[in-house]
Amino acid sequence: MKTSYWLAAACLVAALPAHAGFKPLEVQDQELSQLRGRYVMPGRIISFGIVMSSTWRNASGDLVGATTSMQIQQATVKPEFYVSTITQTGNGTTPTQGSGNVVGGAGLGTNQGITQSVRAAGDGNSAYNDISINVTEGSQAPALVPGQGQALLAGQTISGSSGAGSVSVSAVNGGIQMAILANNNQGSTLQQVAQGGLLQNTRLLGNSNMVSNLTQLNVVLNNNGPSAGALDCNLNTLKGLRNLGY
Repeated sequence: MKTSYWLAAACLVAALPAHAGFKPLEVQDQELSQLRGRYVMPGRIISFGIVMSSTWRNASGDLVGATTSMQIQQATVKPEFYVSTITQTGNGTTPTQGSGNVVGGAGLGTNQGITQSVRAAGDGNSAYNDISINVTEGSQAPALVPGQGQALLAGQTISGSSGAGSVSVSAVNGGIQMAILANNNQGSTLQQVAQGGLLQNTRLLGNSNMVSNLTQLNVVLNNNGPSAGALDCNLNTLKGLRNLGY
């Protein structure tokens, strides 16, 4: 049989209505989870960046924390996180030793996707977890902003400390982890982006602490889409069959 007949038959099958003997195929949740977030045309993303910050302020006003940022563009040779630690001394009295106890939570670090948790065993505390995604369009990638702070290398840890406690920022598991351990048994917080997941986990064991975990994803999409001719190429190919009598 000629090739043209096979081509015509394939087009005819594709044009048949859904009820013409075809059984719908159910897509499992596990398969859908692998497709999530991947419906973007190749070359559409021209810039991607991430900004993270974690801070802990205790009852006396002492502050400890860190910020990190990373921006990737097509011309980026080697993506790098830049880290800055935050320390500040308060003017209050040293907080009393925390006496709270939070039990369990070992499974929080093994969840897939986004996990946000605040567990408190003290009074007068404030904790804030937030994730934001900013998607904009442009004809070209924004200018690269020079990295602020110290470049974080694979396997490296950058740390800092104040009267509030100690903070460490590490490049682990193919991602980045920010951890704060508060002094005087006030608690701890962990923020991590790695292996396709995002974790924000805070434990409060003392009183009158203020904790914040923030992650911001910035995406710029190219608004110069394909030309009308490129979009119509498949349709024009099918129209060409008319010359052959189909």
